[in-house]
Amino acid sequence: MAGKGDTSIVHPPVLWAQRNDVVFLTVDMQDMKRPDIKLEETRLSLKGKGGQEGKEYVVDIEFFKEINIQNSRYAVRPRNIEFTISKKEPGPYWDRLLKVKQKVHWLKTDFQKWKDEDDSDDDGGDRNLEDMMAQMGGGFDGDGLPDMDDIAPDDEDKPDSDDEELPDLE
Repeated sequence: MAGKGDTSIVHPPVLWAQRNDVVFLTVDMQDMKRPDIKLEETRLSLKGKGGQEGKEYVVDIEFFKEINIQNSRYAVRPRNIEFTISKKEPGPYWDRLLKVKQKVHWLKTDFQKWKDEDDSDDDGGDRNLEDMMAQMGGGFDGDGLPDMDDIAPDDEDKPDSDDEELPDLE
């Protein structure tokens, strides 16, 4: 008998991120041997047993917009299931992942994979950092190390407070 306090069915944590043409989902379901995964144009259904306790995990997501099933992929890994879901119509970012506008406790943004819509594909991260450092008066030389040319050579001969002798312990 499944009562209100029944905890045998669990919603695992789901992380998501997107690009103009795809949605990335990571479902934290450990030790899933053969999960039942159904991907439809508007929905993802996933269930299976896993973890040390062998709990029943269930994910049911109705997407904000339609997806392209043929170009979508997933991989079942020991610690999670990763999805790369192709949007049916590439274009602007979706307002949200779910069709319904509600907050669910098990769905979070995957900041490691997230990229803002206005970011280009070639983010030029190292170049942007170098430009920012140059504007701040610092920078990197060609080997990626900070430029130390502005340190005065006399400073090396002055004793540092860390160089003082410590008294013996008794």
